[in-house]
Parts: sequence; C-alpha cells; structure tokens
Amino acid sequence: MSGHEFAEEQPANWEFTPDNAARADDIIARYPPGRQASAVIPLLDLAQRQNDNWLPLKAVEAVAERLDMPRIRVLEVATFYTMFNLKPVGRYYLQACTTTPCWLRGSDQVMRCIRDRLGIGNRGSTGDGMFSLLEVECLGACVNAPILQVNDDYYEDLDYELTGELLDALGRGEPPPPGSMAGRNLSESSAGATTLTGLRPASPGLEGE
Repeated sequence: MSGHEFAEEQPANWEFTPDNAARADDIIARYPPGRQASAVIPLLDLAQRQNDNWLPLKAVEAVAERLDMPRIRVLEVATFYTMFNLKPVGRYYLQACTTTPCWLRGSDQVMRCIRDRLGIGNRGSTGDGMFSLLEVECLGACVNAPILQVNDDYYEDLDYELTGELLDALGRGEPPPPGSMAGRNLSESSAGATTLTGLRPASPGLEGE
C-alpha cells in the first residue's frame, strides 16, 4: 500500500500486547530450534493486525528482536510483500484485483465506481480515513470474478452498481456478508446447479448395500 515507503510519523515505542506476545511465542514454538526466523511473516502479520493494519518501524524492530534476526532482514520481508502496509490505511482496506480473469469480467467497472464514489485511485485514501485502495494481482477467486477484497473478506461477482451498494453499506458501518454480491451460491453457475442435482436410483441388486 505504501509503495515501500515508511510513514513519516512514527510511534516512539511499540511492543506486542500480552495476548499477542503469547501468540507470538506459540507461533515461534512451531518451528525447530534455531529456525525461528521462519516465523517472520506470521509475526509481522500479527504486529500489523495489532497496529490498525499497518507496520511502524518500531514494530519491525520488535519482530527482529523477538526472532533474533538482523533488522535489515525483517525490513526486507516487510518491504517485499504488498500484504504489509508501511503507512496507515483506511478502516476499510480495498484490494481490487485487475488481473486478466477479473478484467474480462469487468474489474474496470469496479475501479471506476471506487473513483466515482470515493474520489481515490490506486494507493489512495479518503480524507476521513474510512477507505484505502490498492490494485492487486490475482486474489485466487477467478471463478467469481471480479473480486474486491475488503480487509480479510472477499466480495464477488461485482459490477458498477453492486460495487456502489457495497461501498454505501461499508460507509454506514454495515458490511454485507462476504461472498457473491449477485446472489450466486458459492461457485455454482449463476443460473443454479446444473449437475449432481439429485440421486441416481440404486441399480438392481444393490438395495440394502
């Protein structure tokens, strides 16, 4: 989200809460002795969730100290993956997939609606701190394209109008249930199930088996 640039305003101190410190210890314990560096991604994720979905420098340093890693190694991870935000993001963090399957299904209309409704483009945030937008590559739900990820949830089968309805609901603080915004049942055909709609009668001689 941040373009790998840390926020100018940084907290003077940062540490895991007692609950998250215990979770961090549990995560580290899953790896063999001497291999605790393998826990760097889950610990950065834990730190980010504790800190309103972004990573200050002091959090990166806290993870490095906990894993006995050089700070630069943890910084390399934090700045490589787009899942880590190095600047504050909105309450609703929108990640819009524009890879080929979503594009063919209308992701440009999703992006246009976000621009029209919120006045922001890629890597932008609204002035009230409610929304941030990041254009991303495949979110792995191509069958229900186009997809918009909001924080941890997927909203699927979007078009211009349905994206507007979603943004309005989020603005009211009423997130809809995740999944298809068009009423599709999971990943079935939009017209409903076309196979395995009933049980085949038992073959002669197989009754009771």
